[in-house]
Amino acid sequence: MNPFKQLAGQTAIYGLGTILPRMLNYLLVPLYTRVFVPEIYGQFTELYAYIALLLALLTYGMETTFFRHGKGDNFQKVYGNIMTSILSTTVAFLLLLVFLYPALSRPIGYESKSVYVLLTGLVVAADAISAVPFCVLRQQNKAKRFSFIKMANVCTNIALNIFFLVLVPESSARWTDVLFGSEAGTLTWVFVSNLMASLLNIVLLWPQLRQIKPQFDWTLMRQLLKYSLPIMLISLIGMVNEVADKIAVKYLSPEGQADAQLGIYGACYKLAVLMTIFVQMFRYASEPFFFSRAEDRNSPQLFADVMKYFVIFCLIIFLLITLYLDFFGIFIGAEFRDGLGIVPIVLLANLFMGVVFNLSIWYKLSDNTSSGTVITAVGALITLICLFVLIPVIGYWGAAIAHLACYTVMMVMSYVWGQKVYPIPYSVKKILFYIFFALALYGVSVLLRPANVVLMYLFNTIYMLLFCAVAIKMDLRHALKN
Repeated sequence: MNPFKQLAGQTAIYGLGTILPRMLNYLLVPLYTRVFVPEIYGQFTELYAYIALLLALLTYGMETTFFRHGKGDNFQKVYGNIMTSILSTTVAFLLLLVFLYPALSRPIGYESKSVYVLLTGLVVAADAISAVPFCVLRQQNKAKRFSFIKMANVCTNIALNIFFLVLVPESSARWTDVLFGSEAGTLTWVFVSNLMASLLNIVLLWPQLRQIKPQFDWTLMRQLLKYSLPIMLISLIGMVNEVADKIAVKYLSPEGQADAQLGIYGACYKLAVLMTIFVQMFRYASEPFFFSRAEDRNSPQLFADVMKYFVIFCLIIFLLITLYLDFFGIFIGAEFRDGLGIVPIVLLANLFMGVVFNLSIWYKLSDNTSSGTVITAVGALITLICLFVLIPVIGYWGAAIAHLACYTVMMVMSYVWGQKVYPIPYSVKKILFYIFFALALYGVSVLLRPANVVLMYLFNTIYMLLFCAVAIKMDLRHALKN
């Protein structure tokens, strides 16, 4: 089968379990930005940043390690050892959480709302348990079941949010006072909804969890940890790149504006969701694809072509959102729309993040994962420098610029280093042409913006179609040929 068709088909199926649920989940943003003021939405944004960071810690790189070592006859042994290890560390985490969550709440300013920290930790634990079983579905090409579980998770989360926040808000407020204390607030039910949806994942993944044969082979685990720990460091440091901006906006913004700035930044950041979703669904499909094709003598050219097509589709998403940003802006509350200007920056940063993921194949296939740690650490350093320098001066704009600067440096560094270790003939000139062409079209749309809304959308549609026509003429019509 044509490998591009295979990858496109798998990406589309995973899209049903990624893009559709995320699009449905995106419907919660208009709800949250109308139910909660920016200060409260800022708390939500901050705590969900901690979830991403803790999840990377609790899975400690074992998802990628499973794909690398859990093939063929090694499946049962590798899967059993990995899950025995993850379940053990998750139980230890839960014990610490239950006994220490009031103390853990103080340093981050939630001592009066420590239940938020407890619920956040429970969500992380449930997601950690289901992480590798989801990888089993991906490895076995059970994309439809993967998609079904993801859909069930999101639909449950949305339904519970609507129930607690829209259908019975007065009752929810009373239940909050009785169960969690008067200071907790109705934001509690957002975390409860997420927890219940995460527990549903575990129930639906029971066939994969039943395959676990608890075992602990120290010799094998040393081999797995040697591969996974650098991946964990990459994930943790990568999470710094992903979530430090949300945390830093709170602590580095001018006094009295922190939660509101974070709320606006978090809501506008969500408008880049289509790019994030596409990158995520591509990652789900491409990681097993890359590993399965690694031994093919034509794989370097294949990987290069995949990169080119990936960038083209990301730029189509970039133009779709930026050229119709006024329309997408309607989805967030009016109090949050002052931050719409950061959306193009965040979109471009997320595109570069996807490029970095594509480039990472060189150190994963060469078992040189420590190199990835170095690259990610440099990116984190760039992020932190930009955050500390820019946010006190220009607020959440500094966070968006830091995000872009981080992935730009990582992209260049990974490309240069990778070409020396695992050369792949990427079409650099063509990729740069597409990037600058898309940016030029966006620039023209801003500089020559008509006052008439109908004309504006007409011209922007022409720009969009022009990019698509050029991409089809130059490359896309060749991609799926037999």
